[in-house]
Amino acid sequence: MKPSRCLILGGTGFIGSHLVELLLANGLRVRVFGRSSTFPIGLSVCANRLEFAVGDFHDSQSVAKAVKGCDHVCHLTATSVPASSNRDMVADAERNLIATLRLLEICVREKVRQVIFSSSGGTVYGRTGDDLIPESHSTEPLSSYGVVKLAIEKYLELFRIQHGLDYTVLRISNCYGPGLPVKGEQGVVGVFLDRLRRQESITLWGNGAITRDYVYITDVVGAFRAALGQQSPFRVFNIGTGIGTSLVNLIEMMERVTDCRAHIVKQQGRDVDVPVNVLDPTRARKYLCWQANIPLEQGLLNTWNWMQEGAQASSAHSP
Repeated sequence: MKPSRCLILGGTGFIGSHLVELLLANGLRVRVFGRSSTFPIGLSVCANRLEFAVGDFHDSQSVAKAVKGCDHVCHLTATSVPASSNRDMVADAERNLIATLRLLEICVREKVRQVIFSSSGGTVYGRTGDDLIPESHSTEPLSSYGVVKLAIEKYLELFRIQHGLDYTVLRISNCYGPGLPVKGEQGVVGVFLDRLRRQESITLWGNGAITRDYVYITDVVGAFRAALGQQSPFRVFNIGTGIGTSLVNLIEMMERVTDCRAHIVKQQGRDVDVPVNVLDPTRARKYLCWQANIPLEQGLLNTWNWMQEGAQASSAHSP
């Protein structure tokens, strides 16, 4: 019997590229769907073992060609971030929710065995008073990004009931590690470390007490691997460490790891920033046999070393 073929939507992105590497190492056949076949430099050695399907996520014909013949579909595609999604909610829904509904229709038609969806543990729950947030907690997202993620979760369940399409939702906390974006409005680890490297100021929204659950990239893609074909009674799982770290403490840890001093500029807090968000990973640990293993300080050091290596490589190739 041939190994399963897994389609990764967003396979050239941060999480997707790491997932590609892991699945190939586990002997799965992997097809990557994206706007181009340009792969991150660090994984270019894998290119000859991959299938590429080039196209736009909003083009149903391209998506249908990519899905055909696949047993599992990992959906990691998103065109917005929490901070920007509220600026144009209609566009956010059209680009992410409607396009995903078309994808699910295609998956039913092509008899896909399982869809694994990358949801957002940091946004779907909204403001909570709990130290640890279980999957059973109420969901009151504060951004269109979180609303759309939650709506996709609900549609996945509807497609399961109506069409028998199996799925698993991974509500991922704040993912970081080598290869992460260092620009834009999402991902404070990448932005802060890059600013420390460049000796630029760090903008701190609010008083620095905002607390998040930071989970390392290899742990996150390990959760996707654990979810492939899973047969537990549950379909929604928190993927996090269960450990909260405030922005102030995160910066202090970064200073220790990098031996750089941060220059902080404080700005007024933003409405989309939930004060505390720490996920309870008990269900994933029990039913997926998964848990986060990389401590935050070690993960920050790994990420910093990756940044430094990239900067040295760029410098070596400069005229």
